[in-house]
Amino acid sequence: MLFTETPLAGAFIIEPEPRTDERGYFARVWCQEEFAKRGLDTRLVQCSLSNNTRAGTLRGMHYQADPFPEVKVIRCTRGAIFDVIIDLRRDSFTFARHFAIILSSSNRTALYVPGGLAHGFQTLEDDTDVMYQMSEFYRPSAARGVRWNDSAFGIPWPHTDVRVMAERDAAYPDFART
Repeated sequence: MLFTETPLAGAFIIEPEPRTDERGYFARVWCQEEFAKRGLDTRLVQCSLSNNTRAGTLRGMHYQADPFPEVKVIRCTRGAIFDVIIDLRRDSFTFARHFAIILSSSNRTALYVPGGLAHGFQTLEDDTDVMYQMSEFYRPSAARGVRWNDSAFGIPWPHTDVRVMAERDAAYPDFART
């Protein structure tokens, strides 16, 4: 696997290194040793799959508050997404900055998201599946979010005409920097 640091501290793009032959390819997408060698969290307690039927579906921007921050590894297994993370760690030099990347079944790229960052995505194709690996159990009492289109973050979403979104994602209040 190839690990490339993003502009947000502790977040990495992860690309598989496929081994190909006449059958197709084989590639590792998770290796505890390789993650640990880079100081990344290797705890894995839950995996989830998000199915999204329509292009323009928006999910996010979600995170879990202390004491249950979750590390996530995000991969698009069918279709394509515009994937976004926002640094909400107040002591971080990248606080309130965002990073976006296209994850797709064709580029096979994943995104490692450290705890303290909000995560969300918008689908670029119909029938898109997104796989999550998480370091922490989902705890409804710790579930939080920031509004996807808050001007404090300036995220250039590809579809401004969001076609499908949960009410709670649209209703998060303005972000307070202080």
